Amino acid sequence: MTQKSELGTKGESAGCLFLERKGYKVFGRNVRYPWGELDIVAKSPDETLVFVEVKTMHESLAGARDSGLQPEDHMTGEKMKKFRRTASLYAGFRHDLVNEHAGWRLDVLAITKQNGGFVVRHYENV
Repeated sequence: MTQKSELGTKGESAGCLFLERKGYKVFGRNVRYPWGELDIVAKSPDETLVFVEVKTMHESLAGARDSGLQPEDHMTGEKMKKFRRTASLYAGFRHDLVNEHAGWRLDVLAITKQNGGFVVRHYENV
């Protein structure tokens, strides 16, 4: 496993813990289909089906030298389009998970590894 993929895996684990502490029920990680992958699939406290894209960076890279680059900056328009399409197809196949009143939404977790821990920013309904 490369350092980048190891950081990504640790970031996803930190993201799951963050969501669980907020009352989410995580029931899927790295859900792969031929058309895309979903980092985290969860139910929010109000029973909304939530698809979560996780972007993780090391503190030494985030904001490095005038770039001001943050993990969420890696969520490009093309990645957002693919994320939306993958989530929509998943929700279409899994009607049993979609609450008819709450529906489903897309969230992004921007995670920065700092001093041995993780700082998480949660963007809901992107």
